Amino acid sequence: MEGHDAEEAAARGGLATRWVELVFALLIMLGGAVVMYDSSRIGASWASDGPQAGFFPWFSGFALALAGGWVAGTTLWRWRSLESDVFVSWAKLRPVLSMLLPTMAYVALIRIIGLYVASAIFIFGFMLWQGKYRILPALCAAVAVPVFVFFMFEIWFLVPLPKGPLENALGF
Repeated sequence: MEGHDAEEAAARGGLATRWVELVFALLIMLGGAVVMYDSSRIGASWASDGPQAGFFPWFSGFALALAGGWVAGTTLWRWRSLESDVFVSWAKLRPVLSMLLPTMAYVALIRIIGLYVASAIFIFGFMLWQGKYRILPALCAAVAVPVFVFFMFEIWFLVPLPKGPLENALGF
C-alpha cells in the first residue's frame, strides 16, 4: 500500500525530496554559520583564564555547518537518483500551507499591531474560514480571548506582552 501511495503522488506531482533535503541542509549550514559568527563576535578562543564565552558555541555552530554541508553534498551527489522521489504531494501540502501561511502572517502582525489585536484578527479569521462559524460566535471569541489573556498576563501576572498602537492609545 505504501509503494502505491508513492507512485500515486509521483504521478500527480509534488514537492521533490531532493529539494527538501537541499533546502534544509542549506538552512542548517546557515544556522551553523550564524552561530559561528556570533560566537566569534563575543570571543570564541582560549583566553589565559580558559575558554571565552563563545568557545563552545562556536564548535557547536561548526558541527551544524559541517553536518548541513555533508547532507547538501550527499544530496547533490545523488541528485539524479532522487529525481522521482516525492516528499509530499501538492494535494497533501495545500492544507499544511493553509495553516502555516496565516500563522506566519499572524506572527508578523504581532510586531506591527501588537499581540492582542493580531490575536483577535487571527482568531476571528480562522473561526470564519477554517471553522465555518457564524460571525457572532467568531466575533465573541475573537474579543474574549485577547481580553482574557490581557487581564491574565498584564494585570494579574504583571507580564508585559507585545503591544501595538491601540494599547498605546488606551494608555497601556
